[in-house]
Amino acid sequence: MMNKEEFVALYEKFLDGKCTAEEIDTLQSHHDEEIPFTGDDLLSDPSDTDRLYYILKEKIRNSIPDQQAFVLRGRFRLLKIAAVILVIIAAAISFMVLQKPATDTKAVQVVKNKGSKIIPGGNKAYLTTADGSVITLDGLKNGRISLQNGIEVNKINDGLIRYNKAAVVANNGDAVDYHTITIPRGGQYQLVLSDGTKVWMNSASTLKYPVSFAKNERIVRLTGEAYFEVAKDKAKPFKVSVDDLDVKVLGTHFNVMAYKDENAIRTTLLEGSVQLSTGNRQVMLKPGQQGMLSYGATSIDVRGVDAEEAVAWKEGYFVFDNEDIHTIMKRIARWYDVEVVFPQNFKRANFGGTVSRFKDVAQVLKSLELTGSVHFQIKERRIIVMP
Repeated sequence: MMNKEEFVALYEKFLDGKCTAEEIDTLQSHHDEEIPFTGDDLLSDPSDTDRLYYILKEKIRNSIPDQQAFVLRGRFRLLKIAAVILVIIAAAISFMVLQKPATDTKAVQVVKNKGSKIIPGGNKAYLTTADGSVITLDGLKNGRISLQNGIEVNKINDGLIRYNKAAVVANNGDAVDYHTITIPRGGQYQLVLSDGTKVWMNSASTLKYPVSFAKNERIVRLTGEAYFEVAKDKAKPFKVSVDDLDVKVLGTHFNVMAYKDENAIRTTLLEGSVQLSTGNRQVMLKPGQQGMLSYGATSIDVRGVDAEEAVAWKEGYFVFDNEDIHTIMKRIARWYDVEVVFPQNFKRANFGGTVSRFKDVAQVLKSLELTGSVHFQIKERRIIVMP
């Protein structure tokens, strides 16, 4: 068992991004041990120390990727998470030192009811085939789902379907069969289209696409949010159609968020280049840029962003970068499939931080409560936001 000094030294090394893989494994294997922080070590009030220790333990737990979470991409993301955690811990220490016990942050209130436990979302989807048949993908055995026009549809594993050319078929002219994959609230799914393009689908999203791409272009239609890694094909540009916006590429990595309850369609480019079109207006995006088309607007705004944050959902994380509480709660509502209620004239507040999407919803809400400016009550499948 580590002593306190060894634990703190290793954790500080982790925050600096200097841990080896073996040291990260060591830290992960020890983060549940009872490291002996006493009242004399940090604060004079033992109860404050207990609270600080709980916060530290939760931040450590959330800072190291879960076995359930997707693998983070590279050291860059690890350093960003560590930096956010360090800020949160510093804020928590300052808050507890400066405030009186009477102003301690409240814990998330959970009204106990049967079936009230709110668990994270998972791999859930419905596939509608060309003949109108609806197939529930979660719970379906791996293997062939259908065979249409020489394209075989297979469920590879839980959370992934793939379209493969199984045979050469006669040219049927302009006839095209379409499939639609629908992701419910509390769901996510992945698919590989017949051209090799990979698509990650987020909660409350729908993608309509041809079973086999024909002629000289590849067109899909999206509502909600999806991340695309488009297979290169100079002869057939790939186009994502979203309401009044078209995203056109040859081969690239990008994210499109187009929920109806948001104020805009946001396209974020990670690799390559994309052309955004609406009406007779066109703009080109470079990696690290986001194009935003507000609903009802006729022009596309382009700005520089942290592209990795836009796809954090795909990696299994919520990342909040000084975002409004209403926007944050929309994401939580979609992923946990819950209703969120705000009181009238609720004062808006912005938050920042990173937390796993695979945590119990109460743990996600606790991280927001650390600021002391917002509190929550969970009642059945309803989250009530309180000042």
